[in-house]
Amino acid sequence: MSDFLQYTVFGVMLGAGFAIAATGLVVTYAASGVFNFAHGAVGMTAAFLYWELVVHDHVPVPLALVVVLLVVAPLFGALVERVLMRRLHGASAERPVLVTLGLLVILTGVATLVWSPTVTRVVNPLVAGTFRLVGVNIEYQYVITVGLAAVVAVALRLLFFSTRTGLALRAVVDDPDLLAMAGASPNRVSQLGWVLGFVLAALAGVLIAGTQSTGVNIAALTLLVVNGYAAAVVGRLRNIPVTFAAAVGIGLAESYVNSYAVPHLAQNLQTDVPLVLPMIFFFVALVTVPAARLRAVGRLTTVRAQRLVGARQAALSGIAFAVVVVLCAVALAGDQSNGTTVLDLAGQVMAFGIVGLSLVLVTGYAGQVSLCQFAFMGIGAFVMGKVAGGGSLLGLVAAAGVCGVLGALVALPTVRLRDLYLALATFAFADAVATGFFADVHVFGSGGLTVGRVVLPGLSFGGDRAELLLVAGCFLGCAWLVLALRRSLVGRRLVALNDSPAAFATVGLNVPATRVVVFAVGAAMAGLAGALYGTVEGVVGTSDFSVFAGVIFFLFVTTWSVRSVGGALLASITYVVLANVWDNGLGLFAGAGVILVGRAAAGILGAEPLQRFAPLASRSTGRSGPAGEALGADSRAAEGAFALGSEARAAG
Repeated sequence: MSDFLQYTVFGVMLGAGFAIAATGLVVTYAASGVFNFAHGAVGMTAAFLYWELVVHDHVPVPLALVVVLLVVAPLFGALVERVLMRRLHGASAERPVLVTLGLLVILTGVATLVWSPTVTRVVNPLVAGTFRLVGVNIEYQYVITVGLAAVVAVALRLLFFSTRTGLALRAVVDDPDLLAMAGASPNRVSQLGWVLGFVLAALAGVLIAGTQSTGVNIAALTLLVVNGYAAAVVGRLRNIPVTFAAAVGIGLAESYVNSYAVPHLAQNLQTDVPLVLPMIFFFVALVTVPAARLRAVGRLTTVRAQRLVGARQAALSGIAFAVVVVLCAVALAGDQSNGTTVLDLAGQVMAFGIVGLSLVLVTGYAGQVSLCQFAFMGIGAFVMGKVAGGGSLLGLVAAAGVCGVLGALVALPTVRLRDLYLALATFAFADAVATGFFADVHVFGSGGLTVGRVVLPGLSFGGDRAELLLVAGCFLGCAWLVLALRRSLVGRRLVALNDSPAAFATVGLNVPATRVVVFAVGAAMAGLAGALYGTVEGVVGTSDFSVFAGVIFFLFVTTWSVRSVGGALLASITYVVLANVWDNGLGLFAGAGVILVGRAAAGILGAEPLQRFAPLASRSTGRSGPAGEALGADSRAAEGAFALGSEARAAG
């Protein structure tokens, strides 16, 4: 019985920490309509800053708390709202997702540069020591965490429903113009929400870090508050009491599972299950909470269509690309770059380019924000290394097939999700795979998994030159496939689905089935890319397919253009070059790129100055100015959707 009480006390403490993080998310969302992906990274940064002041600089604990919680966190929150989020007002729903993802990777990148991950840093509890209550040893840190969580929940409830400021915080998202007519400044109200959210994120980071006896870790601490994300989703990002109760429940469930179930599992699972539990809770919350009540704030927008690439132009461009690759293979054989041949780097570019093409299909055409393509890539590399010794054509086929099936299984429970919630679900899946599968020593091994070069009857791709030609050929084939799909009836359906799922369903087309098929095809392409990446590298490991690496690559593709093949190729070049020149700066460049692109939904290649020199896929309505362009785009989307319905009925 004493063990049960001990586990219960620990679970309540965990849940209290998650509750503080979750209520911070709720406040930010209520005041701005933005789900802050960087919430965990803010808490992580605050924890490291607190360690820097208390342990390194010997600042008294009360003064350090004042600096972190009442000076740095509020100023940082106000700055983020003023510089980054305010300019996104009225933007499409996916733009805040991308910007907060950019802030996430920037903060983790800065933390990596400032606080080396190789150094162990232990954050001491705010108050050390224990006391006994009903036969259970309880740490003072637990009492402080639970007490602060309760105070925060009650105070926020009173703020939102008993004060004019709280009423303004709840009203600013629904109708900022009406709020302004009432005499309040929507910008200042929204900024207050971000300030409160950052303060609560910092408080959660400091409290949770104090429970990590082995030291704080940048990635682990950033992702540790994911259970707070799950609690916020259960509370539908608005209900603070439900959010608090859900956080405590999740903390208790995690404590009981880790204490009662995990010790009876196989040895390798005993370390994997505790790591993957937060993401499991998060994924389950996303796919079970009613979708109609999880509505992301933003507006449905369409961007000026990029020029469709015709079959003849695609063929000529492909031939020119093949000629360039062959010439490079001949000219660069044997050149070295940091111990790696230039041909190896070119092979990496082609492999990552296929992943970029999968994002063009899934995100650019179908509008499904997927942050788990690197997870499928890693699974593909694993399958390639295990099938027939890792050097057969069968391995490539198996990698694509297995990932295609897994992609369909992931898509099935998430077909009703879109924009923010689909991004959250795929992020949860990616982290669950990284922590629960890739991190297992039995998967990639302690020294990495060896993947052999492909050998066909009478033909070997063992040399770097031949390997580059193979991977480039696969990239070219995938590019032709993506462009052909875009020109076909399927491509027009995907664009119509992206523009308006409601109109797509109204004309009799199957929204869930279309999304599942597209997601499965994209996952299969990513799996093929992973298999090819394994043949290029020879040895692959956990670090190649981390969740942060996947987010960073997604941001690079979005920065260039997630709607074009050229954007996928340029993103892969940027990613590979920076990874080999300055690996720690990857996140900084990716985050800065997305933030600088700002409201340009089509990326650099889709920017207006570049689009002016390309003929449009369809004519405008004759109206001038931004409003006319928007109306023209909307009318084209509606006409396209009903045309697709006519084609579908004719085909039937």
